[in-house]
Amino acid sequence: MAIAPKGVLRNMSKEIFTKGNYEKLKFKSGLEIHQQLDTGKLFCNCPSVLRKGEPDFEVKRNLHAVAGESGEVDVAALYQTFLKKDFVYQGYDENTCLVELDEEPPHEINKDALKIAVQIALLMNMKIFPITQIMRKTVIDGSNTSGFQRTAMIARDGFVETSFGKVKIEALFLEEDSARNLKREKTVEIYKLDRLGIPLVEVVTAPEIKNAEHAKEVALKIGEILRSCKVRRGIGTIRQDVNVSIRGENRVEIKGMQNMDTFVKGIENEILRQEELSDAGKPVENEVRNILPDAKTEFLRPLPGSSRMYPETDLPLLKISRDFINDAKKTLPKLRGELEGELKSRGLNEEMIKLLFKRRKVNEFKDLLSVYNQTDFLAKLILMFPKEIAKKEKLALEKVEEIFEDNYVSILNALEKNKISEGDVKDVLVSLVKGEDFEKAIKIERVDVGDVEERIIKLINENPGLRPNAYMGLVMKEFGGKINGGEVMEIIGKYLK
Repeated sequence: MAIAPKGVLRNMSKEIFTKGNYEKLKFKSGLEIHQQLDTGKLFCNCPSVLRKGEPDFEVKRNLHAVAGESGEVDVAALYQTFLKKDFVYQGYDENTCLVELDEEPPHEINKDALKIAVQIALLMNMKIFPITQIMRKTVIDGSNTSGFQRTAMIARDGFVETSFGKVKIEALFLEEDSARNLKREKTVEIYKLDRLGIPLVEVVTAPEIKNAEHAKEVALKIGEILRSCKVRRGIGTIRQDVNVSIRGENRVEIKGMQNMDTFVKGIENEILRQEELSDAGKPVENEVRNILPDAKTEFLRPLPGSSRMYPETDLPLLKISRDFINDAKKTLPKLRGELEGELKSRGLNEEMIKLLFKRRKVNEFKDLLSVYNQTDFLAKLILMFPKEIAKKEKLALEKVEEIFEDNYVSILNALEKNKISEGDVKDVLVSLVKGEDFEKAIKIERVDVGDVEERIIKLINENPGLRPNAYMGLVMKEFGGKINGGEVMEIIGKYLK
């Protein structure tokens, strides 16, 4: 059959992507989502910190393919061997050790990372393996100095609820992240070792996704579960791959589907590409493709298979006891929807709730509520005051937040005991930022209310016709933190009636 003109395919796209046409095309799709965990590295004691600047050392390696457990050489590994590249690895003394260089056996698996993986499995209704084998997965594209990635299947047979019904979660793996690529050239590639070994979970769904919009819904649902746990945030900490096939033909894996704005379009474009090949009688190859900024894809490498797996010989079987699972259950996090409901019931508005989630301050907020049960004030204390004071004092927000976090509980206890008022808190925080100790910072010198009222009357007479906030500014400029802002506004209001 002749290939339809590209323009025709584009015009038809709106009609093609209907429920009925997805079914006629025998569309099959599943997701593979990789998420970094917020712990130290998986098989050594190095911190999971990405570095900038010049490295402390460099090493050079060549890699070649070997047979897996089945006795066969994986097709993707063979493809990488034929490229005949040199690999240069850059490292830093404080977060790169002999394990990353493949010069020392891996240490025992990081128990904090294992606990988070178990919690994710529980939140996705999965069956956790009591005993599992850590495996080596052949990877010789340069992203691992050893030529393999360590991975272990932690759980299987779970599900997530969606608007199309349950979608099965086939497996959850705990594995080490790859090295960070800096440069790719024809004969050499350069990597940083700071990312190598950071713990990842890989979530694999069954090919039960109904259409492109459903794929996006499933990705967002899994993302919500992952973000409820102790995971790393920011660019590169989560990576999403989508598997697509039509008409019972070969599966294609699309890498780099992180951008949810082009997620649906990327799947739709891949369907059109595969349909065009199929209509022309050309095979759809088993391959990995990379998503481009325009939501189209390009060939990356052949699709790897099971022949690249073989057991890790330097580590024993991984045992996950019932006690370990029960301990993980005790601190099982709540999903965002549940937490939002709790915060709304406490009287917090939606804008503040969104900010708490965006800034990852929900748990801190809930902890402080047990000390001082005033939701609006606490939200301002955590979200607004640090930014305002950092800007005013020309300091890094991270430094200001660190000082605040060390003193929040003490400040709230002082409020509870009426040693200071809510109006004093900003001044206390400014004093702390400037280096004063806490006891000195909370000794706020007071001005007699009568003196303040007399001065307000004089200011109104000297500056008639101003707005209340303008008078407020004049008074606060004169008296600073020695007066309560609420009391001042009340007096101003009395004389402006």
